[in-house]
Amino acid sequence: MGKVDKAQALYNFWATFDLPVYDEQTVPDEATPPYITYETITDSLGNSLPLTGSLWYRSNSWEDITKKAQQIASYIGEGGVNLGYENGSLWIRRGSSFAQRISDPNDDGIRRIYININAEFLGSN
Repeated sequence: MGKVDKAQALYNFWATFDLPVYDEQTVPDEATPPYITYETITDSLGNSLPLTGSLWYRSNSWEDITKKAQQIASYIGEGGVNLGYENGSLWIRRGSSFAQRISDPNDDGIRRIYININAEFLGSN
């Protein structure tokens, strides 16, 4: 496997959850739920960034999407999770508030849960 940079480490975190994953700026028009979108922001050593991801499902129920949010919370745990990248690691912790349900005013079949995390890049640029 090649060297992993900071942006790839962030992608790898979201890709852990067995759904298609897209940077929120590059969701293909043909993408169909369920999938995850996330923002890609990196920083230097010692700065904690509040970042967001979104779970997107098409359903009349919140059950499956809520289970996926709980899976993400369990993976992060109480102390966070560390993912390696070239010359450092990415420490991800639960943000506050961690998960928020959002409805789509234009489509009552879309379910979205907004996930807040804190990401800290530990290592050299």
